[in-house]
Amino acid sequence: MLTEYAPILIFLAVATIVGLVLLSLGFLLGPNRPDDEKLSPYECGFEPFEDARMRFDVRYYLVAILFIIFDLEIAFLFPWAVSLDKIGTFGLLSMALFLIILVVGFIYEWKKGALEWD
Repeated sequence: MLTEYAPILIFLAVATIVGLVLLSLGFLLGPNRPDDEKLSPYECGFEPFEDARMRFDVRYYLVAILFIIFDLEIAFLFPWAVSLDKIGTFGLLSMALFLIILVVGFIYEWKKGALEWD
C-alpha cells in the first residue's frame, strides 16, 4: 500500500529540495545592501508611530472593506461573461439585478461620505 504513495512522496521531496535550493541561492547570491530606509518599519499606508498600540482612523478600514466588496464584483462578472450564451436571458436579468443592487449600494456609500478621505 505504501508503494501507491511513493510517487507523491517523491514529488514532495523533490519540490521541497528544489524550493530550498532556490531560496538558498537567492539569499546567498542576491545583493544585500541594507540602509535606513529599507530597514524602517512601514505598515498600513502610515509612517511608523512612537506607540504601536495607537488607534487608526476607522475610515481607513471602511475604505478597505468597500474596495474588497466592489472588487469582488469583478470576480462574479468573469464567469458570468464566459457562460452568458449558456445561461441566456435569465442569467442576463440576474446579473442586471446584481449590478443594480451594487450600484445603488455604491451611490449610497458615496452620498454618506464613506469614500471621503479627509
